[in-house]
Amino acid sequence: MIMEKQSSFRAPRMEKQISFQGIKIENQPSTRGVMEKQQSFKQPSSRGMMETQRSFKKPALRVMEKQRSFRVVMERQLSFIGSSERRKNRDSPGKRGDLPLHLAARAGNQSRVREILQNCSGNDAKELLSKQNQEGETPLYVAAENGHAMVIEELVTYMDLETASIPARNGFDAFHVAARQGHVDVLNELLQLSPNLVMTTDLSGTTALHTAAAQGHIEVVNLLLETDSNLAKIARNNGKTALHSAARMGRLEVVKSLLSKDPSTAFRKDRKGQTALHMAVKGQQEEMVLELVKPDLSILNLEDNKGNTALHIATKKGRIQMVSCLLLLQGIDVNAVNKAGESPLDIAEKFGTSEIVAILKEAKACNSKDHGKPTNPAKQLKQTVSDIKHDVQSQLQQTRQTGFRVHKIAKRLKKLHISGLNNAINSATVVAVLIATVAFAAIFTPPGQFVEDKTQQGATLGQAHIANNAAFLVFIIFDSLALFISLAVVVVQTSVVVIEQKAKRQLVFVINKLMWLACLFISVAFISLTYVVVGKDSQWLAVFATLIGGSIMLTTIGAMFYFVIRHRIEETKLRNIRKAESRSRSFSMSVVSDSEFLNGEFKRLYAL
Repeated sequence: MIMEKQSSFRAPRMEKQISFQGIKIENQPSTRGVMEKQQSFKQPSSRGMMETQRSFKKPALRVMEKQRSFRVVMERQLSFIGSSERRKNRDSPGKRGDLPLHLAARAGNQSRVREILQNCSGNDAKELLSKQNQEGETPLYVAAENGHAMVIEELVTYMDLETASIPARNGFDAFHVAARQGHVDVLNELLQLSPNLVMTTDLSGTTALHTAAAQGHIEVVNLLLETDSNLAKIARNNGKTALHSAARMGRLEVVKSLLSKDPSTAFRKDRKGQTALHMAVKGQQEEMVLELVKPDLSILNLEDNKGNTALHIATKKGRIQMVSCLLLLQGIDVNAVNKAGESPLDIAEKFGTSEIVAILKEAKACNSKDHGKPTNPAKQLKQTVSDIKHDVQSQLQQTRQTGFRVHKIAKRLKKLHISGLNNAINSATVVAVLIATVAFAAIFTPPGQFVEDKTQQGATLGQAHIANNAAFLVFIIFDSLALFISLAVVVVQTSVVVIEQKAKRQLVFVINKLMWLACLFISVAFISLTYVVVGKDSQWLAVFATLIGGSIMLTTIGAMFYFVIRHRIEETKLRNIRKAESRSRSFSMSVVSDSEFLNGEFKRLYAL
């Protein structure tokens, strides 16, 4: 029975591991055969063991003990295997919500994919292929992303164009993600399903050609252009073609391939009016610029929506190599003026690039006012107003961010302040209980003990021998005061619940003053009792204790009074500043109040 349980546990687990890892399940019958042999081998021995148990009791007990130990070992192994399997499941792709078909396609297990699809009918297979995981990925998508062309070949036989075009959450479909990864074999398999896949776009109007061009996959670009050369003319929602993307990312080979198919794309402009040359001069590759101007040198002087040529853009970006390269080309207008009335030399002087200024002056460039095209006063005024507006907005945003940070710090300090008040209250309670305990114990353990003999004249039983001493009377009075003040503090602490911060500070103020008195009174009681203990011959010891205790306590109480008065004065100043702020409502006063708020109300150390 143990072996049957073991085989029933291992067989499903082996099937799970084989299906998960993508291994062909070909050796499973042999495994089952081995397990059946083990069962057939063990059953007779089990029967013989039962007969032995009936005839011999002692060997039977030994066998039972072995079986129990074997069960314990098996349970430990099962728990270990289960924990390892849980760790595998935690790190496995199953957390994405993958179905078995997703897992097989991701692993590139063609036989497993074929087995799953063959067990489904036509409609069920199509529905299974359209299932998406938590990332919106279909089995076709995960196979295309990982470049498993053989799996793609198996999948496309069960699907149509609609299923193949299902996008994931990132906006890419299987064809797009294969183009992004540069999997040419996968693209060939998908194109056999339908060549129209090259025309699919995401939400931003990006085709697979845009994606491949930006990534620099020249083989993918050539394949797509061979399928449909009109892809080079398709622009995204922002007006940029694949040539714009390749030029901006510095993909020289891709640019050559696109221009060879359609040289007119070099004149295409995006929504900002910029050509691929405008994109290229923002980079660092001179060969890119030379390749883009090969169709026609007139591209050099094309303007964007703001009237900037490629020379304006390169000057503004500070690209010294690009400026030098453009100036070497014939037909370049070094004195072109944009709509803001600025020439390339004006822009270079404005942004302070001295090297570009020297290069432009060497190429006989001049300012717009010297070139006979003065700047437009209306546009200059508009630009100035726009700059001022931008500066004001940035200052206001910075002010809001500063205020937010200040209030966040103040909130955190407020929490620390409340925590400090709570700690002070708890500490006062502990000290009050301690003083009350000491004062209560001291009254019943006076020096000299008590009267125990009735024959002693002028005294009663239980009376202290030093009851008539003046120092003992002072001790009794101040010890009683310390005792009852401490008890009053304990009663208040255990009865009053304070939530508001201001009321809590007032409570701490009152309790602290009471504790000062209790500490002072218990000190006086101790000093007065020393005069009784030391005797007449050693009065100097009592005087010495008086000087030490008096100096320490008076210094401490005086220092605390000083800090309390100082804190009250600073608090009054802060209150006056806030009143002045509420009247003026000026920016400078608000800054002062914030600093005073942080430095005044929430100090690291102050006395109440």
